[in-house]
Amino acid sequence: MNFGRDSLALESGAIELADEDRRRLEEAFHRLEHPSFAAHLAHVIGTPVDKGLKLIPPRWHGRFSRSLQTAIGRLLKTVVNRLGRGRPRSERFYRYLGRSAGALGGSLGGPALLVELPVTTWIMLAAIAEIARSEGEDLSLLETRLACLQVFALGGRSKSDDAADTGYYGLRLALDASVLQASRHSRAGAPAINQMMLIVSERFGVVVSEKAAAEMLPLAGAVGGALINDLFIRHFQHMARSHFAIRRLERRYGRDCIEAEYRKLKSVRREG
Repeated sequence: MNFGRDSLALESGAIELADEDRRRLEEAFHRLEHPSFAAHLAHVIGTPVDKGLKLIPPRWHGRFSRSLQTAIGRLLKTVVNRLGRGRPRSERFYRYLGRSAGALGGSLGGPALLVELPVTTWIMLAAIAEIARSEGEDLSLLETRLACLQVFALGGRSKSDDAADTGYYGLRLALDASVLQASRHSRAGAPAINQMMLIVSERFGVVVSEKAAAEMLPLAGAVGGALINDLFIRHFQHMARSHFAIRRLERRYGRDCIEAEYRKLKSVRREG
């Protein structure tokens, strides 16, 4: 991939970030290192999500997993062929669509989640692409479109992630390897993408399970479904804004510089 530098990224010597760029990096850091959708949900609805998990029939877990894999697999083709073709839309526009889909799913009950999920995922993907474009990304590039897909992996943590303290750049390293290989192929079905899809599906599945659990709680229904979907889409919009803000900074200062500054922030947090 191309991690080029402009005139601010000097060949030698320390690079000092502009105040506004440093602020954006710090803001992105805090969002990307604390991507807990469940905690945010619990704060808003006042009920721990794990109570909702107990209400989901065991047989549904497998169905959700298969539905998730199918939805993302189909959307990958859309990523390659369609993203960026429509006229620019606001973040509010996509949240409105998400609330509408959530209200419909909530009013129809549990099984409708399997239908609502692909619709909501597509809405989020379009919203993510819009944020990427606003941060100076070229959506005609396969690399950029796959970077949009990466956002789904940034919005949740699995237990193995927590144990390894993977963090943002640890995950980027795993995903970027697949993107680099995929970018060398003309077809979206390049084998390298399959590995990236496994990582994306696993982590996105964590958040989807939390979303489903919340919709099983007593507040579920049209209003509850709309509220939860609004939070769901906002969550990934925040992840996308942070991810593409960092990519913009990398283009300006160089990836090595921004990664080093990011790791400094992480080191300070650990020491604190």
